Amino acid sequence: MEQKKVIQWYPGHMAKAKRQMEENLKKVDFVIEIRDCRVPEASKNPMLDELIGNKPRLILLSKKDKADKAMTKQWIAYLEQQGNKVLALDLLKDNYKKQLIDASKEICSSFIEKQKRRGIKPRALRAMVCGIPNVGKSTFINSLAKRKAAQTADRPGVTKSLQWIKLASDLELLDTPGVLWPKFDDQEVGYKLALLGSIKDEVVTMDELAMYACQWLMENKPEALTNTYKIEIQEKPYETLCEIAKVRGYLSKGDIDENRLMHSFVKDIRENRLGAITWEKV
Repeated sequence: MEQKKVIQWYPGHMAKAKRQMEENLKKVDFVIEIRDCRVPEASKNPMLDELIGNKPRLILLSKKDKADKAMTKQWIAYLEQQGNKVLALDLLKDNYKKQLIDASKEICSSFIEKQKRRGIKPRALRAMVCGIPNVGKSTFINSLAKRKAAQTADRPGVTKSLQWIKLASDLELLDTPGVLWPKFDDQEVGYKLALLGSIKDEVVTMDELAMYACQWLMENKPEALTNTYKIEIQEKPYETLCEIAKVRGYLSKGDIDENRLMHSFVKDIRENRLGAITWEKV
Protein backbone atom coordinates (compact mmCIF):
# COMPACT_ATOMS: atom_id res chain seq x y z
CA MET A 1 0.00 0.00 0.00
CA GLU A 2 1.09 3.54 -0.53
CA GLN A 3 2.24 5.63 2.44
CA LYS A 4 -0.68 6.61 4.66
CA LYS A 5 -1.06 10.19 5.76
CA VAL A 6 -0.89 11.19 9.40
CA ILE A 7 -4.35 11.19 10.98
CA GLN A 8 -4.98 13.79 13.65
CA TRP A 9 -8.29 15.06 14.97
CA TYR A 10 -8.57 17.03 18.18
CA PRO A 11 -11.45 19.54 18.16
CA GLY A 12 -11.33 22.37 20.67
CA HIS A 13 -14.19 21.00 22.75
CA MET A 14 -12.08 17.91 23.48
CA ALA A 15 -9.32 19.97 25.09
CA LYS A 16 -12.00 21.63 27.21
CA ALA A 17 -13.50 18.23 28.06
CA LYS A 18 -10.13 16.98 29.29
CA ARG A 19 -9.89 19.93 31.67
CA GLN A 20 -13.46 19.30 32.86
CA MET A 21 -12.67 15.64 33.48
CA GLU A 22 -9.63 16.57 35.56
CA GLU A 23 -11.75 18.95 37.63
CA ASN A 24 -14.59 16.46 38.15
CA LEU A 25 -12.60 13.29 38.90
CA LYS A 26 -12.42 14.26 42.57
CA LYS A 27 -16.23 14.06 42.70
CA VAL A 28 -16.39 10.38 41.69
CA ASP A 29 -15.44 7.06 43.31
CA PHE A 30 -14.53 5.20 40.13
CA VAL A 31 -14.45 5.46 36.36
CA ILE A 32 -16.47 3.57 33.76
CA GLU A 33 -14.46 3.47 30.55
CA ILE A 34 -16.38 2.41 27.47
CA ARG A 35 -14.43 0.91 24.58
CA ASP A 36 -15.53 -0.58 21.27
CA CYS A 37 -15.49 -4.38 21.47
CA ARG A 38 -14.23 -4.54 17.87
CA VAL A 39 -11.10 -2.50 18.70
CA PRO A 40 -10.50 -2.82 22.46
CA GLU A 41 -6.98 -1.40 22.27
CA ALA A 42 -7.44 1.25 19.59
CA SER A 43 -10.53 2.62 21.35
CA LYS A 44 -8.62 3.09 24.58
CA ASN A 45 -7.73 6.70 25.37
CA PRO A 46 -4.11 6.73 26.64
CA MET A 47 -4.77 10.03 28.45
CA LEU A 48 -7.16 8.24 30.81
CA ASP A 49 -4.37 6.33 32.59
CA GLU A 50 -2.77 9.63 33.54
CA LEU A 51 -6.08 11.33 34.37
CA ILE A 52 -7.58 8.50 36.43
CA GLY A 53 -4.53 7.69 38.53
CA ASN A 54 -5.44 5.17 41.25
CA LYS A 55 -9.23 5.42 40.82
CA PRO A 56 -10.88 2.00 40.29
CA ARG A 57 -11.84 1.40 36.66
CA LEU A 58 -14.63 -0.66 35.11
CA ILE A 59 -14.11 -1.33 31.40
CA LEU A 60 -17.26 -1.84 29.31
CA LEU A 61 -16.72 -3.35 25.86
CA SER A 62 -19.66 -2.06 23.85
CA LYS A 63 -21.11 -3.37 20.57
CA LYS A 64 -20.28 -6.99 21.44
CA ASP A 65 -22.87 -8.07 18.87
CA LYS A 66 -20.59 -6.64 16.16
CA ALA A 67 -17.42 -8.36 17.39
CA ASP A 68 -16.11 -11.90 17.07
CA LYS A 69 -17.29 -13.84 20.17
CA ALA A 70 -14.13 -15.91 20.59
CA MET A 71 -11.95 -12.82 20.28
CA THR A 72 -14.10 -10.98 22.84
CA LYS A 73 -13.46 -13.76 25.37
CA GLN A 74 -9.73 -13.46 24.72
CA TRP A 75 -9.80 -9.69 25.15
CA ILE A 76 -11.77 -9.93 28.43
CA ALA A 77 -9.26 -12.45 29.80
CA TYR A 78 -6.35 -10.26 28.72
CA LEU A 79 -7.78 -7.05 30.21
CA GLU A 80 -8.72 -8.79 33.47
CA GLN A 81 -5.18 -10.16 33.77
CA GLN A 82 -4.11 -6.52 33.87
CA GLY A 83 -6.26 -5.99 36.96
CA ASN A 84 -9.39 -4.52 35.35
CA LYS A 85 -13.01 -5.48 35.84
CA VAL A 86 -14.45 -6.01 32.35
CA LEU A 87 -18.00 -6.44 30.98
CA ALA A 88 -18.87 -6.99 27.31
CA LEU A 89 -22.33 -5.63 26.45
CA ASP A 90 -24.81 -5.01 23.69
CA LEU A 91 -25.91 -1.60 24.95
CA LEU A 92 -29.14 -1.64 22.95
CA LYS A 93 -30.44 -5.13 23.76
CA ASP A 94 -28.86 -6.37 26.98
CA ASN A 95 -30.54 -5.80 30.35
CA TYR A 96 -27.39 -4.98 32.30
CA LYS A 97 -28.39 -2.58 35.08
CA LYS A 98 -28.00 -5.16 37.91
CA GLN A 99 -24.81 -6.50 36.34
CA LEU A 100 -23.40 -2.98 36.25
CA ILE A 101 -24.36 -2.17 39.85
CA ASP A 102 -22.89 -5.48 41.11
CA ALA A 103 -19.63 -4.84 39.23
CA SER A 104 -19.51 -1.29 40.59
CA LYS A 105 -19.92 -2.50 44.17
CA GLU A 106 -17.25 -5.15 43.59
CA ILE A 107 -14.55 -2.73 42.45
CA CYS A 108 -15.52 -0.20 45.16
CA SER A 109 -15.81 -2.79 47.95
CA SER A 110 -12.95 -1.32 50.02
CA PHE A 111 -14.58 2.14 49.89
CA ILE A 112 -17.96 0.68 50.93
CA GLU A 113 -16.37 -1.26 53.80
CA LYS A 114 -14.55 1.84 55.00
CA GLN A 115 -17.87 3.73 55.18
CA LYS A 116 -19.48 0.88 57.13
CA ARG A 117 -16.60 0.72 59.62
CA ARG A 118 -17.06 4.43 60.27
CA GLY A 119 -20.75 3.87 60.90
CA ILE A 120 -21.68 5.79 57.75
CA LYS A 121 -24.61 4.54 55.73
CA PRO A 122 -23.16 3.80 52.26
CA ARG A 123 -24.24 6.46 49.79
CA ALA A 124 -24.74 5.96 46.06
CA LEU A 125 -21.51 5.22 44.25
CA ARG A 126 -20.49 7.93 41.82
CA ALA A 127 -18.89 7.06 38.51
CA MET A 128 -17.56 9.09 35.63
CA VAL A 129 -18.48 7.61 32.24
CA CYS A 130 -15.83 8.29 29.64
CA GLY A 131 -14.30 7.05 26.42
CA ILE A 132 -13.53 8.14 22.89
CA PRO A 133 -16.32 9.37 20.58
CA ASN A 134 -18.95 7.02 19.18
CA VAL A 135 -18.28 4.04 21.46
CA GLY A 136 -21.81 4.19 22.88
CA LYS A 137 -21.60 6.41 25.97
CA SER A 138 -24.89 8.21 25.30
CA THR A 139 -26.66 4.95 24.40
CA PHE A 140 -25.39 3.50 27.69
CA ILE A 141 -26.64 6.48 29.71
CA ASN A 142 -30.03 6.56 28.00
CA SER A 143 -30.73 2.83 28.30
CA LEU A 144 -30.01 2.96 32.03
CA ALA A 145 -31.92 6.19 32.67
CA LYS A 146 -34.89 4.92 30.59
CA ARG A 147 -35.15 8.33 29.00
CA LYS A 148 -33.26 10.47 26.54
CA ALA A 149 -30.84 11.88 29.08
CA ALA A 150 -27.98 12.18 26.60
CA GLN A 151 -28.02 13.15 22.96
CA THR A 152 -27.05 10.29 20.64
CA ALA A 153 -25.90 10.06 17.06
CA ASP A 154 -23.87 7.57 15.04
CA ARG A 155 -21.09 10.07 14.57
CA PRO A 156 -18.36 11.43 16.82
CA GLY A 157 -18.46 14.67 18.78
CA VAL A 158 -22.14 14.83 19.75
CA THR A 159 -21.90 14.99 23.57
CA LYS A 160 -20.20 18.28 24.45
CA SER A 161 -21.09 18.95 28.08
CA LEU A 162 -21.07 17.27 31.49
CA GLN A 163 -24.25 15.96 33.12
CA TRP A 164 -25.20 13.84 36.15
CA ILE A 165 -27.56 10.87 35.73
CA LYS A 166 -29.05 9.25 38.87
CA LEU A 167 -29.64 5.48 38.67
CA ALA A 168 -31.85 4.54 41.62
CA SER A 169 -30.12 4.68 45.03
CA ASP A 170 -27.06 2.63 44.13
CA LEU A 171 -25.30 4.56 41.41
CA GLU A 172 -24.90 8.04 39.99
CA LEU A 173 -23.21 8.56 36.63
CA LEU A 174 -21.39 11.60 35.33
CA ASP A 175 -21.51 11.61 31.54
CA THR A 176 -18.60 13.27 29.75
CA PRO A 177 -17.84 14.18 26.15
CA GLY A 178 -15.73 11.77 24.14
CA VAL A 179 -12.07 12.68 24.38
CA LEU A 180 -9.45 11.65 21.84
CA TRP A 181 -5.76 12.22 22.38
CA PRO A 182 -4.06 14.96 20.35
CA LYS A 183 -1.81 12.68 18.29
CA PHE A 184 -1.95 9.07 17.12
CA ASP A 185 1.44 7.48 17.70
CA ASP A 186 0.32 4.44 15.72
CA GLN A 187 -1.37 5.45 12.47
CA GLU A 188 -3.09 2.08 12.21
CA VAL A 189 -5.07 3.06 15.31
CA GLY A 190 -6.27 6.13 13.43
CA TYR A 191 -7.41 4.07 10.47
CA LYS A 192 -9.29 1.59 12.64
CA LEU A 193 -11.09 4.36 14.51
CA ALA A 194 -11.91 6.16 11.27
CA LEU A 195 -13.21 2.93 9.73
CA LEU A 196 -15.59 2.35 12.64
CA GLY A 197 -16.75 5.97 12.83
CA SER A 198 -14.90 7.41 15.85
CA ILE A 199 -13.20 10.05 13.70
CA LYS A 200 -15.10 12.34 11.36
CA ASP A 201 -15.08 11.23 7.74
CA GLU A 202 -13.62 14.56 6.64
CA VAL A 203 -10.29 13.60 8.24
CA VAL A 204 -9.58 10.60 6.01
CA THR A 205 -10.93 9.68 2.56
CA MET A 206 -13.20 6.74 1.81
CA ASP A 207 -10.60 5.49 -0.68
CA GLU A 208 -7.97 5.27 2.05
CA LEU A 209 -10.33 3.55 4.47
CA ALA A 210 -11.58 1.05 1.88
CA MET A 211 -8.05 0.17 0.79
CA TYR A 212 -6.88 -0.21 4.40
CA ALA A 213 -9.89 -2.36 5.35
CA CYS A 214 -9.64 -4.54 2.26
CA GLN A 215 -5.95 -5.24 2.83
CA TRP A 216 -6.54 -6.04 6.51
CA LEU A 217 -9.37 -8.43 5.64
CA MET A 218 -7.33 -10.11 2.92
CA GLU A 219 -4.59 -10.78 5.46
CA ASN A 220 -6.67 -11.58 8.53
CA LYS A 221 -10.22 -12.61 7.57
CA PRO A 222 -10.47 -13.31 3.82
CA GLU A 223 -13.61 -15.41 4.29
CA ALA A 224 -15.50 -12.23 5.20
CA LEU A 225 -14.85 -10.98 1.67
CA THR A 226 -15.43 -14.25 -0.17
CA ASN A 227 -18.60 -15.16 1.75
CA THR A 228 -20.14 -11.68 1.55
CA TYR A 229 -19.36 -10.78 -2.05
CA LYS A 230 -18.89 -14.25 -3.66
CA ILE A 231 -15.56 -13.20 -5.18
CA GLU A 232 -12.05 -14.60 -5.41
CA ILE A 233 -9.35 -12.75 -3.48
CA GLN A 234 -6.91 -11.02 -5.80
CA GLU A 235 -3.24 -10.18 -5.26
CA LYS A 236 -3.77 -6.50 -4.37
CA PRO A 237 -6.51 -4.74 -2.37
CA TYR A 238 -7.57 -2.53 -5.28
CA GLU A 239 -7.96 -5.56 -7.54
CA THR A 240 -10.08 -7.30 -4.90
CA LEU A 241 -12.25 -4.21 -4.54
CA CYS A 242 -12.69 -4.14 -8.32
CA GLU A 243 -14.02 -7.71 -8.15
CA ILE A 244 -16.62 -6.46 -5.65
CA ALA A 245 -17.51 -3.63 -8.03
CA LYS A 246 -18.11 -6.09 -10.87
CA VAL A 247 -20.34 -8.33 -8.75
CA ARG A 248 -22.30 -5.36 -7.41
CA GLY A 249 -22.53 -3.63 -10.78
CA TYR A 250 -20.68 -0.51 -9.69
CA LEU A 251 -19.82 0.43 -13.25
CA SER A 252 -20.10 3.67 -15.18
CA LYS A 253 -19.78 3.46 -18.96
CA GLY A 254 -17.86 0.24 -18.57
CA ASP A 255 -15.41 1.62 -15.99
CA ILE A 256 -15.35 0.99 -12.23
CA ASP A 257 -17.35 3.61 -10.33
CA GLU A 258 -14.66 4.04 -7.68
CA ASN A 259 -16.53 6.59 -5.60
CA ARG A 260 -19.58 4.36 -5.24
CA LEU A 261 -17.40 1.28 -4.64
CA MET A 262 -15.31 2.78 -1.84
CA HIS A 263 -18.26 4.39 -0.06
CA SER A 264 -20.42 1.26 -0.24
CA PHE A 265 -17.59 -1.01 0.98
CA VAL A 266 -16.95 1.14 4.07
CA LYS A 267 -20.72 1.38 4.64
CA ASP A 268 -21.00 -2.42 4.48
CA ILE A 269 -18.33 -2.72 7.19
CA ARG A 270 -19.94 -0.12 9.43
CA GLU A 271 -23.34 -1.81 9.08
CA ASN A 272 -21.85 -5.24 9.89
CA ARG A 273 -22.73 -6.76 6.52
CA LEU A 274 -19.43 -8.62 6.48
CA GLY A 275 -20.28 -10.31 9.77
CA ALA A 276 -18.95 -9.93 13.31
CA ILE A 277 -15.32 -8.83 13.09
CA THR A 278 -12.77 -7.91 15.75
CA TRP A 279 -10.15 -5.74 14.10
CA GLU A 280 -7.43 -6.34 16.70
CA LYS A 281 -5.78 -9.49 18.03
CA VAL A 282 -4.85 -9.81 21.68
